[in-house]
Amino acid sequence: MTAPRLTLDLLGDELAVCRLAVDAAPPGWAWGGELTSITSTGDELSLVCAARAVPDGVVRTAGWRALRVRGPLAFELVGVLAGLSTALAGAGVPIFAISTHDTDYVLVRQSDLDRAVRALADAGYRVVS
Repeated sequence: MTAPRLTLDLLGDELAVCRLAVDAAPPGWAWGGELTSITSTGDELSLVCAARAVPDGVVRTAGWRALRVRGPLAFELVGVLAGLSTALAGAGVPIFAISTHDTDYVLVRQSDLDRAVRALADAGYRVVS
């Protein structure tokens, strides 16, 4: 089955992926950007938020940009992340993926952004700034 070719919107915020203690409460500073994602597991509290909001001392990797698949996407749609990740892997671009109820986000490092956009365009996707 062929993965669908969709339109992706490049969000403007530089993002950071942060790791907090497993028992930490979601911090108020994480809110307010274009994208905030909070995931709690038995090992950590992981969050993605605007890099400018992250205070000193928080474990983080900054320099990420988000590509949002235009949605909402039906839950029955097959191959969205597979198609995106295959195109980006072929160009040697590492990703950090996030899924929500309505759509998917693929984060790429700012330093890989131009290569990622070219790879996605070559694979038939449309990327809009």
